[in-house]
Amino acid sequence: MTTHGIHHVTAIAGPARRSRDFYVDTLGLRMVKRTVNFDDPTTYHFYYGDEAGSPGTILTHFPWEHVAAGRLGVGETEETVLRVPEGSLGYWTQRFLEKGVPHENPVRRFGQTVLTFKDPDGMRLALIALPGIESEPAWGKGSVPAEHAIRGMHGVRLLLEDDAATGAVLTDVLGFERGEREGSLVRFQVPGNPVGGIVDIHVVPGFLPARMGGGSVHHVAFRAADDAEQAAIVARLAQHHGIAATEQKDRDYFRSVYFRAPGGTIFEIATDIPGFAIDEAPDALGSGLQLPRFVQGRRAELEALLPAID
Repeated sequence: MTTHGIHHVTAIAGPARRSRDFYVDTLGLRMVKRTVNFDDPTTYHFYYGDEAGSPGTILTHFPWEHVAAGRLGVGETEETVLRVPEGSLGYWTQRFLEKGVPHENPVRRFGQTVLTFKDPDGMRLALIALPGIESEPAWGKGSVPAEHAIRGMHGVRLLLEDDAATGAVLTDVLGFERGEREGSLVRFQVPGNPVGGIVDIHVVPGFLPARMGGGSVHHVAFRAADDAEQAAIVARLAQHHGIAATEQKDRDYFRSVYFRAPGGTIFEIATDIPGFAIDEAPDALGSGLQLPRFVQGRRAELEALLPAID
C-alpha cells in the first residue's frame, strides 16, 4: 500500500539527560526507543513518539554532551510542527510559562493557530491547534493529560533559496501536492492531510547557509510502506531528477536510503516496517538500551561510556 508523508525528523542535541527530560517530561512524548547512533555507537540515538512509535509521530535525537550550537540557515529544516487538539493551546501556553520554555505569542498561518517555542538546544518547534483530532490516539501515560497530548507531526518548514527544485521532488516523487502561498511560505501537502503531511518551504534568497550543530535538524525522513515502494521512489528520483540515493541501510526498526535534496536539505526514505516492537514488547518500549546487532558484543563497554539518563 502506498504511503506518503513524513516518517520522522532527526535532530542534533546536547546532553542526553536534558533531551530526555524535555521531550518526555515537558512535552509528554513517549521514549519509544533508546539505542545508539549506528555511525557512532558511543552516542545515544533516542526516539520519541506516540505509544507505538507510529510513522509520522517520531522525533529522534543524536545527543552529544558538548556539541557546539548550530546556526540556522539556508538548506536546513527551520521548524518542526506538532499537532495538538484545538482547545489545548491554553494548556500548553501555561505549561511553557510554568516550565520556563521559551515561546512566542500564538500566530496565524494558513488560517490555523500556531504556538512557536524552542527546546533547550534551540531547536525550533511549534504546536498547531487542529480541530477534530481529539479522538486520535495519544500517549496517555506520560506527563501530559491525554486530552492535551501531542498527536504526531503536522509537518516541517524548510529554509531554502527557492521552492522550485525541492518542490518538484516533493510533488513528483514523494506524493505531495503544491498548495497555496502565504507571503514567503509555499505549502506542499499530502492529499487527505495525514499525520506528517505538510512541508512548507520558506523562500529566503541570499540568506546565510546553515551550519549543523546543537539544535539543528540533521534530516527529514519520508515514508515508504516497504522495500518495493522505497525502490520505486529511488528509481523515480534518479530517472526524473538525476539524484542518486545511497545504498539501503538497515536501521533495525526501518530500512533507509538518503539523498540531498536540491535545496541542500538531507532527505531520507524510511520504510514503515518492521517497526519498534521487534526487540521490546509494546508496553515496554524505550525501557532499556537496545543495541544493533553489530555492536551487541560491546554492551558492557558502551554502557560504561554512555551517560546515565534515569
